[in-house]
Amino acid sequence: QVQLVESGGGLVQAGGSLRLSCAASGRSIFSINAMNWYRQAPGKQRELVAGITSGGRRNYADSAKGRFTISRDFAENTVYLQMNSLKPEDTAVYYCNGKYGSGSEYDYWGQGTQVTVSS
Repeated sequence: QVQLVESGGGLVQAGGSLRLSCAASGRSIFSINAMNWYRQAPGKQRELVAGITSGGRRNYADSAKGRFTISRDFAENTVYLQMNSLKPEDTAVYYCNGKYGSGSEYDYWGQGTQVTVSS
């Protein structure tokens, strides 16, 4: 049984920072094709914010470039999202995601953590 558990969300003022954590259990992140962070704001579609492949290739949404950094700690089997210079439009529920299968056709999902940025 694989579980992804997010933590680190909260309330922060615009311009502040948060670091989200995604702790994986039941499977090493070495063997997961890609680990991603998605977010969903009220009334909006879920969107990909940042991702990292098993080989270490990173990608970011345009809105996140220069402000957010995705990283991983193999010893802790944990993926992080460092978020700096936060804006009110970053307010959303943030979800940890893992892609797996020979064609990355399957998904693991965490329960989500709320990030609220006040103006």
